[in-house]
Amino acid sequence: MCGIVGYAGRQQALPLLLEGLKKLEYRGYDSAGIAVVEEAGRLALRKREGKIALLEADLNGDFPPGTTGIGHTRWATHGAPTDTNAHPHLDCMGRIAVVHNGIIENYLELRRELAARGHRLVSDTDTEVIPHLIEDCYEGDLLAALRRVVPLLRGSYALAVVAAAEPGRVVAARRDSPLIVGLAAEENFLASDIPAVLSATRRTYILDDGDLADVRPDGVFVCDVTGCRRDKRVFEVKWDAAQAEKAPYAHFMLKEIHEQPKALQDTMRGRLTRAEVVFPELKLDPAVFKSCKRLFVTACGTAYHAGLIGKTLIERLARLPVEVEIASEFRYREPLIGPGDVLVVISQSGETADTLAAMRGARAKGAAAIAITNVVGSSVAREADEVLHTWAGPEIAVASTKAYVAQVLVLTLFAVYLAKERRTVPPELSKELISEIPRLPEYAAEMLAREDEIAALAAAHKGEEHTFFIGRGLDWAVACEGALKLKEISYIHAEAYAAGELKHGTLALVTEGVPVIALATQPALYEKMLSNIKEVKARGARVMAVTTETAGNIAQVADAVVSLPPVHPLLAPAIAVIPLQLFAYHAAVARGCDVDKPRNLAKSVTVE
Repeated sequence: MCGIVGYAGRQQALPLLLEGLKKLEYRGYDSAGIAVVEEAGRLALRKREGKIALLEADLNGDFPPGTTGIGHTRWATHGAPTDTNAHPHLDCMGRIAVVHNGIIENYLELRRELAARGHRLVSDTDTEVIPHLIEDCYEGDLLAALRRVVPLLRGSYALAVVAAAEPGRVVAARRDSPLIVGLAAEENFLASDIPAVLSATRRTYILDDGDLADVRPDGVFVCDVTGCRRDKRVFEVKWDAAQAEKAPYAHFMLKEIHEQPKALQDTMRGRLTRAEVVFPELKLDPAVFKSCKRLFVTACGTAYHAGLIGKTLIERLARLPVEVEIASEFRYREPLIGPGDVLVVISQSGETADTLAAMRGARAKGAAAIAITNVVGSSVAREADEVLHTWAGPEIAVASTKAYVAQVLVLTLFAVYLAKERRTVPPELSKELISEIPRLPEYAAEMLAREDEIAALAAAHKGEEHTFFIGRGLDWAVACEGALKLKEISYIHAEAYAAGELKHGTLALVTEGVPVIALATQPALYEKMLSNIKEVKARGARVMAVTTETAGNIAQVADAVVSLPPVHPLLAPAIAVIPLQLFAYHAAVARGCDVDKPRNLAKSVTVE
């Protein structure tokens, strides 16, 4: 994965490329580089291991002028993060430069063929084969050369290419990795995500798989691999660039945690009346849901944890069996899915490679696909039969927070909606939930007001190396997300367990002083959780309980208690996760970790 920017216009390219890369650094930050076509018809290249700030310091104002260029931030897949492996990559003569997001699966085969023809490749990357292939095909027209190279590539790619002999031109190609074109007066942009171009324009083309683009100052031509023109609809970005800035918060993650009341409010807007849940955007015949015998949910990481919550709610309210599976497993196990089945795919970015592949496979077998995503115009949104957007706004931090609670809310609303269509929920419960859902933003704000209390608990946790999270039912799904947040940004090893499983092996790891975070928000399971907490306390564990204000007995046995507002048990997951997010954030800050850019991770996982 990586961030890609490109520019063809009248201004100096370098500052625009650097500005765009900084907006995309959340996508990859192992190394960074830029290539600019000089006015003298040469390529100027500079790349550096590490973050963009190191590249910028290395430039130190010493770089040739030029109004055409490409840039890149890298998250390493092939080859270690080094200066040599950083993008852009060049051909033998240093006349063609390429940046690439994705994986070229047949690069070893192509590399051998290129070496046999006398090409000298110097990096460990899969990307480097591309400029050498273009070199062999280049006859003075960069787009024509790229059209000849694209059929040779197997795998996923978003490509941006410049040539020394063609100033004022950036060409691009897309397959399975996102790429957009920013449209402005006498200048046009390329980027792998919208924030990179928002300071210049809100008018964009969103490239589809198989699209190639010829970007010049005076226009953009989009075609397929045969050269046949593809007409594109202009997509107008509605959110403001300021929404992607973190001030006055120290980190984007903290800003996004505090934006959760608004994300909840925006996501439920227009979907909730006094009497029922409605999805005006949902065009599927309701009969599909009445006749459906089983529903599948697939996602990755945080979105998968939201899917676990969705499973419980849909089964309980709509009485519909639900299978939830990690997308990277679902896509390869030949699932028994077909006509009459419904697949719900969840992806914050809408570009998650495994989730996309799982959806495509299920649709090919005849299943209907409903996407839950935060990005309008993303691949998942365009390819699904139906889309339920989470209106969380742009999420920059690698660790997802507000997009997750928005996913949980959409799944909650969807469960109530299905229950209405299937007539499976008692009217009094439906009425109770519909009256309580609008209070979620208020409850979220109440939890955020207790940040100092949670920060103090987290600061005391900074020296720990292991933490267990336990819960039952919906709380176990929330525990999974809490453990993921802690490990991905603080690097504290964390594991989540269904509390009833402790006696089946996990208690062997619970010794004197081991920290355990216990969730207890489900009244029907309070007594069971109390017993589980006593089990770990008997072995010397230190317990922090996240529970409702009425759970007095649990407060008596835990070492610390974070009390939730009086949220309905079925709605508790959207609120119970907030103290876990704050705990992970403040533990990471206390340990001196780079919260927004955790090591080895990237925001949008667009490779397998």
